[in-house]
Amino acid sequence: MDQHLGEYLGIEADWSLGGDRTEAVEVISPHTEQPIARVAAARPAEVDATVAAARAAIDQGPWPRLDPAERIAAVRRLAEVYAGRRDEMAQLISAEMGAPITFAHRAQVGLPTMMMSAFCDLAETYAWRETRTGFFGSDVRIQKQPVGVVAAVVPWNMPQFLIVTKLVPALLAGCAVVLKPAPESPLDAMLLSDMLKEIGLPDGVVSVIQGGAAVGAHLVGHAGVDKVSFTGSSAAGRAVAAAAAANLTKVSLELGGKSAAIILDDADPATVAAGVRSASLSNSGQICNALTRIVVPASREHEFVDALADRMTALVVGDPADPATELGPLVSRRQQQRVRDYIELGQREGARLACGGTGLPDGVDTGWYVRPTLFAGADNSMRIAREEIFGPVLTVIGYRDEDEAVAIANDSDYGLAGSVWTADPERGIGIAERVQTGTFGVNQGYTMDPFAPFGGVKDSGYGRELGREGLEGYLETKSIAVAATR
Repeated sequence: MDQHLGEYLGIEADWSLGGDRTEAVEVISPHTEQPIARVAAARPAEVDATVAAARAAIDQGPWPRLDPAERIAAVRRLAEVYAGRRDEMAQLISAEMGAPITFAHRAQVGLPTMMMSAFCDLAETYAWRETRTGFFGSDVRIQKQPVGVVAAVVPWNMPQFLIVTKLVPALLAGCAVVLKPAPESPLDAMLLSDMLKEIGLPDGVVSVIQGGAAVGAHLVGHAGVDKVSFTGSSAAGRAVAAAAAANLTKVSLELGGKSAAIILDDADPATVAAGVRSASLSNSGQICNALTRIVVPASREHEFVDALADRMTALVVGDPADPATELGPLVSRRQQQRVRDYIELGQREGARLACGGTGLPDGVDTGWYVRPTLFAGADNSMRIAREEIFGPVLTVIGYRDEDEAVAIANDSDYGLAGSVWTADPERGIGIAERVQTGTFGVNQGYTMDPFAPFGGVKDSGYGRELGREGLEGYLETKSIAVAATR
């Protein structure tokens, strides 16, 4: 580990606003199962003070009143600072939540770096003001204004990516942000906070508070918050929406998924296996839009199962700090046990275990690892086909014709993502238009394009991140009618 990383590991960081501390979040390495840091958790009074500071930044401070070009320039400065500390950030994320270091560099840090620049490009061309000729003949001026104080609550699986997709558009819109990272991954948010201080934002514009569910509940239910942007499980999303409803606080929710990959009868098994391996098992399967239901022609099921099993058993599983590692540990012992329980459940339900299982991978003695696991011969009514497992577990389901394949994909409480694999892209687009999801990929998992909106339907939430729509989620629209001059 480099010198900067050493400053963040093995220390107790005090995020208090004064007074003695008695509560702390302990960060445990998913690989060694040993503590690597302790971070002080916020108390309710500190959450109140942080929201009050954000409120003051909105009500009296300069940030929301700046020309958008000045806010864009500030975010571009942040992008420059961020790029200079990418290695440090990647090592922190790998250490705290177990992402393989190569994936941490490419996605956990690479994607946020790209998103910052992309959002600035969007903001530079965005119509912050326009004038329309009203129906009654007078001019109507349309202005976009910041929504106000934003509570951004993010999970541990893609911490920086999820922070940046909320923080950056909110800043560009002129909002103040109170960020609460997950207790499993607090260290990367601390490093980002240092970067934000370096670029000299006004007081109260961005604050980071640490803690668990109680801290998050106090924040999202706070009367001083104007908008909650939450990413997490569907169950937690319902609780967030209910807490925010008491104050009529605006909410956007990016929640769970059980996405289907529809494999058409003209698809090549080797190509599908390579694509599904990337779209389903990156980050040890701990991705909300992972393709976890593999819907294949029943007449060719054995071909696709064999190709997938070969790919999955060849994955290099081990120490996330090793550049050769392709699959690291799960984030916590609890998550490891949850995934193992689902593997046992799938076997009891009657699905066939094509590879994997509940034991530790070969060559691994400690750490919260799970073997890449593939079920075949499954039915869409099984719990392994209906519930989000959030681990390296895939379920193959056979179908008779395209209509049944689409019906299987749509027979889900979730609607975040999906894909279709075919030799004919136009045929794939026709399938894509019939599947009930917010995002979809043809011959690929859904790519998180910064210029395109991302989000789900049904139990996968509401609201959109990324693209112009992601920026508009942090804006209010004001109409000013101007009487005609006589």
